[in-house]
This record gives sequence, structure tokens and C-alpha cells, in this order.
Amino acid sequence: MKTLITESEISERVKELGATLSEEYSGKPLTILGVLTGSIVLLADLIRATSVPLRVALIQAASYGGTRTSPGTLKINSALVPDLKGRDVVVLDDIFDTGNTMVGLFEAVKEFQPNSVKSAVLLWKTARTEVSIEPDYYGFKIPDEFVVGYGLDYNDEYRHLPFIGVMEEEDLKSVHG
Repeated sequence: MKTLITESEISERVKELGATLSEEYSGKPLTILGVLTGSIVLLADLIRATSVPLRVALIQAASYGGTRTSPGTLKINSALVPDLKGRDVVVLDDIFDTGNTMVGLFEAVKEFQPNSVKSAVLLWKTARTEVSIEPDYYGFKIPDEFVVGYGLDYNDEYRHLPFIGVMEEEDLKSVHG
């Protein structure tokens, strides 16, 4: 597996994102809404890098699943989402690929009547974007390659890696599922 983004590069960029959020949301009722399951590692590191009071919430959105390497139908489960009315919400996801997941998430979150909704992602595959919105905050723009690590998975494997790696053909074949 080829390393695309190192652990230290991720750590530094997450600290920068935390500082940006801290500045922009100082004195505001911030909720960071992590998208299960891929954003969990990023969510944990980002909230520690943020110096303003905030709430953490979770929402489930899935369009890949199992051994898929291209998106399917988006399913959103907002049962875990607390009251967001009047709060500033940052929807945090691991990757902005086509953008369709984020559009669907924005529609779901707006039903909770937040004050504002913005998006933050670790990775942005700019070549695959199919929607008119762009991430408000992002860690890295990446090429159109299938990546894992730092929360991103293939068949629920590789989330534990502290770096972002590019799956190669032999890696895909070695995962049992």
C-alpha cells in the first residue's frame, strides 16, 4: 500500500482546522456532527484541536458499504442527532467524493432548524465532485484513487491506520469479506 498522506501531515492539518473552527465559532453555539463511521478518528482529533465550547453529535450516512469502491444509494439515519435548533452545525465527514452524501446530509440537518450548516472533511476528491457545493473546510485535496486509513475503510478494514494509504490491486484481493 502506498502512503498518500502521512500521520504527521494529518496531525498538523487537523490542528490547523481546529484553530480555524475555534476562531470562526468563538462565542457561537457550535455542534460538530460527525458522520458515522468514517469520521470517528477525525472527530476525536478535531475536537481536541478545537479550543471553544462545543457539542458533539453523530449521524449515520452510508453509500458505499462492504467491498464497494463506488457509491451506491445514500441512506441517512438521524436517530442519534440531538436538538440542533438555533445552533451552528459543522457536518464532519471523512471524504468528499461526489458530494452527494454531503448534499443529502445538509437536507437532513436543515430539518432540525440549525442557525447555520457548514461542511468539513479530511479529504476532497475534486475530480469526482458532481454537486455545486464544495466543502467549507477540508484537510487535503486528493487524486481519484481509492484510499483507506484514518477512519476510511475497505470492507471495514484499515480504519486503524494512522495515515492515508492508496489501495493497490493486491491489497484489494487480500481483504477477506
